[in-house]
Amino acid sequence: MRSSGIGGQAVIEGIMMRSGNDIAVAVRRPDGKIEVGKQKTVSPKEKNKIFGWPIIRGIVSFIFSLVIGIRTLTFSASFFMDEEDAGKAKKENEKGEGALMFGTVAISLVLAIAIFMILPYWASTGILKLFKSDSAVLVAVVEGVLKLAIFIAYISLISLMKDIRRTFQYHGAEHKCINCIESGHELNVNNVMKASKEHRRCGTSFIFFVLFISIIFFIILDVILSLSTSFDTTLFVNKLARMGIRLLLIPVIAGLSYEVIQWAGNSGSKLADILSRPGLWIQGLTTKEPDRDMAEVAIAAVEAVFDWRDYLRKQGIEVSEPETEAEAADGGEEE
Repeated sequence: MRSSGIGGQAVIEGIMMRSGNDIAVAVRRPDGKIEVGKQKTVSPKEKNKIFGWPIIRGIVSFIFSLVIGIRTLTFSASFFMDEEDAGKAKKENEKGEGALMFGTVAISLVLAIAIFMILPYWASTGILKLFKSDSAVLVAVVEGVLKLAIFIAYISLISLMKDIRRTFQYHGAEHKCINCIESGHELNVNNVMKASKEHRRCGTSFIFFVLFISIIFFIILDVILSLSTSFDTTLFVNKLARMGIRLLLIPVIAGLSYEVIQWAGNSGSKLADILSRPGLWIQGLTTKEPDRDMAEVAIAAVEAVFDWRDYLRKQGIEVSEPETEAEAADGGEEE
């Protein structure tokens, strides 16, 4: 099946779905009803062609996704505040949304770099120092292992929290909806519940590719710096210089990881399948099996931005029109 191009993320008691320039957030309100908010956005590459170039588009897409993610999280959280707090939050967002978004994204990126880039590097050099080794290759390998270990430990710990676990269930519902459509099935609760909760284009897989590609990049980098004799070693071989170059390479690694995950998510090749498997395994930590109510929320988000019936017809699949809204949501009686 051709990729649907839909993407999304779990939010507080709900799901955000994006298709093209359309974004929808479906939230299960405290009273049990599903609230759907919809808006249009303009992709950065439509504003400037350079943002659509390979590698660059990955960097821009990552930052753009962070901004949208924070905005949709704020929207979903508003349903679980009292009226006074929700009103204050709305006014504050309207007054300084740009500054607030910039600050939140900047802090998120700094924390991520500190925890998953700087800490593993300094820890790896310290560990090898204990064993009286200064091998550049070993530093990069140990650093990569520590990155994966920290990431897996972090996800495992936060998944113990009840609210986070529910968010991971909504994450599973998001994937199940997309997989249901891209597997050629009509979008209803029964079909969604049968679909896989892992998807190749997931952000979790993106993070895995970032970590994996960074290991390769940094092994090559450290070997080159170690063999270099044409530069002042105090500038190019000490820890601060190596760390600085690593930080400069982060955008390149993120952009390349984006290209890889887009290719893997739209390819049916054996190589794409092999490269995708580690990311899918890690998704076992960030996605949990949703309940039927969560599947309904995911369906509402998809249908607000994507005509899945038209998509299936274009794939040559016959689609039945539901007789009632109840049948459309539930998919009929289970056999």
